Amino acid sequence: MNANGLRFAFRTVAFLDSIADDPRGLVELGAGRLLVWHPEALGQIFRADKDMSLASSDTLRPLVGDRSLLFANGPRHRAYRRVVGDRLRGNRADYRDAIAEATEHAVRDLLSAGGVSLPDWTRLLTLRIIARIVLGDTPDALLRMFATWVESALGTRRRTLLYRYFRVHAPSPWRTFLSRRADVDQCLLATVRRNRPGALVDPLRDPDGPLGELDDGELRDQVVSLLFAGHETTASAVAATLFWLERHPGIRDGIRDELAATGDDGSSADRVPLLDAACRESLRLSPPAMLAGNRVPGEDIRLLDRPVAAGTELTPCIYLAHRQYPNPGTFDPGRFAAARPSGHEYLPFGGGTRRCLGADLAMLELRMVVAAVLRRVDLTCVNPRAGRPTVRGPAMGVSRDLRMVARPCRR
Repeated sequence: MNANGLRFAFRTVAFLDSIADDPRGLVELGAGRLLVWHPEALGQIFRADKDMSLASSDTLRPLVGDRSLLFANGPRHRAYRRVVGDRLRGNRADYRDAIAEATEHAVRDLLSAGGVSLPDWTRLLTLRIIARIVLGDTPDALLRMFATWVESALGTRRRTLLYRYFRVHAPSPWRTFLSRRADVDQCLLATVRRNRPGALVDPLRDPDGPLGELDDGELRDQVVSLLFAGHETTASAVAATLFWLERHPGIRDGIRDELAATGDDGSSADRVPLLDAACRESLRLSPPAMLAGNRVPGEDIRLLDRPVAAGTELTPCIYLAHRQYPNPGTFDPGRFAAARPSGHEYLPFGGGTRRCLGADLAMLELRMVVAAVLRRVDLTCVNPRAGRPTVRGPAMGVSRDLRMVARPCRR
């Protein structure tokens, strides 16, 4: 790890902002690792995905497991995409129902609470939604146990650094994390065994399917991966979008007019183009996924006419790719009112064969939750500085300290 790598590890957002205007569009983070955001280089990487492997994440591996679908390669990766991806694509009625029902309860809780940590509220809501989709009916106590466990590792920058760099089995945050993981695993597997038919976990349990029979360890890794990836970044996206709309009341009111005119619940992007554009702009300005994995070429290649040795980690940086727009710090949904940008310039869900399997579900959920809140709730932010991007594990989000006062909508 060189000086850039140290700054990236310990002062991530400040470091990324300091190099956003570097015309090379890539920097070395140490021997054998390149951070990349130049659009041509991203295009090269995504087009060559089939010839690269994906390196695991030191931060996520203890959470999601060694056999997580998030880091599978080769035929196993293709099998997981076929089994899980097919179930997550599109605009499914049962998913819309799950989102609408969970959001209805969450909005009532939001109004009764009056003042809340917005990220805490969105994180519990999105966890309930993905648990319903993956497992069926899931005890709320298990979801809170899962959320507490994730918080113990990623809840603050200090916790994450201790969890990643101070893994000792003496009394420590790491030992607490491992103890909680064992409890979570036991409860999750018990829930899987009694899940309702039709849940997303069903094809993972089919011994005659493309994946074959999964043992409890691999099944656990996939369930945790789906729960974690299916709620963490979506929660950050919802919180950021509601924050930006609270800061821009003219755009917020325009979306309310659009919702009133259509009567739509936000599930159809074509019927709510301003809402959809605002969600996409929020994902540009505050991308929950800061990076798009670590690709590793199996042979020597050239990237932007630069030689890259086999085994080098190539890390696409979504945050920096999104900072190449004019006035990048301005919230402007009009950027997405006309033609859509290329997947090398706008990539909130990554790209290539590793593009997020849940992208369709995430956008559906983001629009529907924001629409439901705007219809019924007036939010007032009491500490706007907490809305700046902050690092959460390997991802980004608004600070957990971001608080909103919620009142019934007066329109």
